[in-house]
Amino acid sequence: MVIAVRHYAAYGSNLDPARMRAYCPHSPLVGTGWLEGWRLTFAGEDVIGWEGAVTTVVESPADRVFVALYDVHPTDEAQLDEVEGVTAGTYQKLHVRVATLDGEITAFIYVLNGYEGGLPTAWYLSEIANAAEKAGAPDDYVARLRARPTRTANP
Repeated sequence: MVIAVRHYAAYGSNLDPARMRAYCPHSPLVGTGWLEGWRLTFAGEDVIGWEGAVTTVVESPADRVFVALYDVHPTDEAQLDEVEGVTAGTYQKLHVRVATLDGEITAFIYVLNGYEGGLPTAWYLSEIANAAEKAGAPDDYVARLRARPTRTANP
């Protein structure tokens, strides 16, 4: 029997609740948590064709990534798969465990199909840090995001 996983764990610009409402109007924010054993990184600079690398996560036992959890309606999930590049094969969807204050839950994430490496633009990094702040990420987490190196000057 296949059990549908309805929770999406956003870790990049989709941390921003307003952005997610635009993509997924039927999928409310239901909380936040940590993706334990994973690290936020950047990749795809030479594959996607953006001005810089984009966010992804990689397994890393000593690290963790702040996530916003959304209860995703099936219609919105299809839209999100399209927007996030699953349909085009740019990203893959993985099921992971997310630690919350109420215990662990299963959620899906999107992970770039590509090698880690490259730097984001300052604008893109700022968007991710602002989204994390809007989602309620701890101040030290947001500060570490803002301090990351970029390939362009700050906006």
